[in-house]
Amino acid sequence: MNIHELKPAEGSVKGKKRVGRGIGSGHGKTSTRGSKGQFSRSGAKIKPGFEGGQMPLQRRLPKRGFTNIFKKEYVIINVRDLNDFDDDTVITQELLAQNGKIKNSKCDLKVLGDGELNKKLTVKANIFSKSAVEKIGRAGGKAEVI
Repeated sequence: MNIHELKPAEGSVKGKKRVGRGIGSGHGKTSTRGSKGQFSRSGAKIKPGFEGGQMPLQRRLPKRGFTNIFKKEYVIINVRDLNDFDDDTVITQELLAQNGKIKNSKCDLKVLGDGELNKKLTVKANIFSKSAVEKIGRAGGKAEVI
């Protein structure tokens, strides 16, 4: 058997319907489109959301809310995640991104105080929670705002 001799199983492939090929085919004249109306015309396509002239749902529903253009995005890390680093390490946003602790290094870094810190570290971030500053200080480290 060669590759050019391969054929699909009998009955598994169905031929395409050839419409508009004479009255004897059963699909002639109107080509299965019916007599008149929107769907019998050439180029008849209905846009998604069109409801036949009725006011569409997306226009009937009220608009709500707004986008605050002054919203600040933060990348968040907890103090428990800093235990993986060695003592006297300077923790920066770039270092955290290299080690896979944070994903986005473009946003500002915020350190939260969830968990315990057992290492003496210098942490440089844009913003700290009160509990994070307290736990970093208690472990003998420094929290520096950049």
